Amino acid sequence: MTLFSRLSSFASISSATTSHQHLGVLACAILTLMPLTSQAALPASIEAALNKAELSPDTISIFITPLGDKTNSRLPPIIKVIDSNTEGDGATVGSLDTEAVAVTNAAQSANNNSNNKGANSAITIDKQAIQQQNRKLQAYTDDPYTYQSLENPPPILTIDESRTVRYNETEDAAKRQLTPLISHNIDIPRTPASTMKLIPSFVALDTLGADFVWFTRVYHTGIILGDTLQGDLIIQGSGDPKMTHERLEQLLYQVQKTGIRRIDGDIIVDSSIFNNVSKDPAAFDNAPLRPYNASPDGFLVNFNSLAIRTYPLADGQAQLAYTPQLANYQLPSQIDTRSASCSQARNSLAPRWQQDKLSLNAKLPDSCGEHVFYVNYPDAKEFAARVIAAKWQALGNTLSGDVLSQEKPYAAYHSHVGLSSLPLSPLPLVSYPSYNLAQQIYDINHFSNNVMTEQVALSIGSYHKAKRAVTTDTNNSAANSSAVIGQTITDVNITKPNASSLYQFGQATATDYPQALARINDWWQTNLTTAPPYLTNGSGLCRDCTVTAANLNELLSFAYHHPSFDAYVNSLGVAGVSGTIMHHSERLPESKAIGRAWIKTGTLNNVTAMAGYVKGQSGQDYAVVGLINTDGALNPYLARPVLDAMLDWTAKR
Repeated sequence: MTLFSRLSSFASISSATTSHQHLGVLACAILTLMPLTSQAALPASIEAALNKAELSPDTISIFITPLGDKTNSRLPPIIKVIDSNTEGDGATVGSLDTEAVAVTNAAQSANNNSNNKGANSAITIDKQAIQQQNRKLQAYTDDPYTYQSLENPPPILTIDESRTVRYNETEDAAKRQLTPLISHNIDIPRTPASTMKLIPSFVALDTLGADFVWFTRVYHTGIILGDTLQGDLIIQGSGDPKMTHERLEQLLYQVQKTGIRRIDGDIIVDSSIFNNVSKDPAAFDNAPLRPYNASPDGFLVNFNSLAIRTYPLADGQAQLAYTPQLANYQLPSQIDTRSASCSQARNSLAPRWQQDKLSLNAKLPDSCGEHVFYVNYPDAKEFAARVIAAKWQALGNTLSGDVLSQEKPYAAYHSHVGLSSLPLSPLPLVSYPSYNLAQQIYDINHFSNNVMTEQVALSIGSYHKAKRAVTTDTNNSAANSSAVIGQTITDVNITKPNASSLYQFGQATATDYPQALARINDWWQTNLTTAPPYLTNGSGLCRDCTVTAANLNELLSFAYHHPSFDAYVNSLGVAGVSGTIMHHSERLPESKAIGRAWIKTGTLNNVTAMAGYVKGQSGQDYAVVGLINTDGALNPYLARPVLDAMLDWTAKR
């Protein structure tokens, strides 16, 4: 039987077969029929880059496979990056004055083939505007990726969410070229660094759905008399990955809109949806102040990060401002300056968290000017409590008690007295929706946000049985709150005879890392054919986690045929344009992959990795994976060009 006829038999699977089984069989066909020549010679350009980096071929795994066919691309339009300094009339298409780079669809009118939008259309963008925006970000903050996740500046590229590509799965299976372009050391387990984020972000898309929303609910005990709650206010954490300080303020404002201005009791935060997930922020790399080391939490606020903004003053000083404010915690308002280069917070400010105040143990370099530093607070629950107290007061409200935040339900906090002992409200005062999952994984993969990834990975354990319900009703009144519960109900225990409130039986399943990672492992074994990767967290901030190039390639191939593929691929950075792969064009200015590769990168001190998709100049789509691991420290400035060469080589196909 020929290869074509063998694939055709796979493609004619009974229509009773589920879509997941169908995709799994197709992926299996690809991997089993492809010749896996692990020790074949690498292309000359990749070999040259390895030699320049003084790396041997044994340190790298590469797996590049074609996807689909040239007439049915599923990738987004390519990005044509032009240089306004060198090109002719009309070359400049963007301006940084608005912090967003304007884009134009240069080929839309020339070719309107809706079945091949990715191959026949291009978006034009100005290289000078990209570089200027990047320089501005680098000068303004010590952590551009945290800044972009928290502040939501206009993106470089606007995603066309209406873009759809008609896809015939059976037809594609028959036409697909199965021979890999490169198959080198694909079964060797390697540390993936942040390319591991590709796993939980896609598993979440598949199990929860791109439109999945976390709902943070607010209940109360006691009674409301006029504008006073005589009882406790209870915030039930949902695991929302992106409860920024501004969104927390909106949630509390919704509480205020119900008429409550005074609380004669406590505000209690129930973060029990995630159990035993806190970590020592210094444990991984002895950098506890960096936001990438933040702990996940059932009620994570602002990525557990404090923004410190500096404003130059006369006489060798600078003014300091903080976002968000922390209740009952002293934050210095001014700092002396010195003549030095601006760098990370630990060098420029030398901050130290003390019991009741933040101390800054260095003079601020005067070159920082107006700048923003991000500093990780040592305890996520204490941080949330302080921010809630400050926000509630800033809204003009009062609280007679405390803000308490622990990993246990309301009933386990303390013995309730007075009106606080009355039952919980049957329905929430407020049911506050998060950004949907597709928006959240954009931050995860574009900006490599570790703590958001952990929140999503843990949520797979909590919400995997959720029956998704689409709703657009965000009215937060108690009378209508049942209409916006939808996606958060799972493992509902309505058999409790004493359950009188949605709080008691309408919550998601409490989970921890072992349960959540086991759920991801089960998903892998159900849908894919390679042995599951070994994960100890979700983000890749681990040295004991391992994946193979075959793992990631199979995942990328499976995702390519998935209904949520647009959300997945659009979450990736574009080579030379955006995300963590933006600097590809600086390392390899003539690369053909610029604007043609959608990539997740990964970096640790002995790891450099890239994985994602490339559109070849022929119109062919490819899944690409490159993992470099060394025993000792790795020079990323030499190692990354090896994988840049991999992208360039693929784009030329």
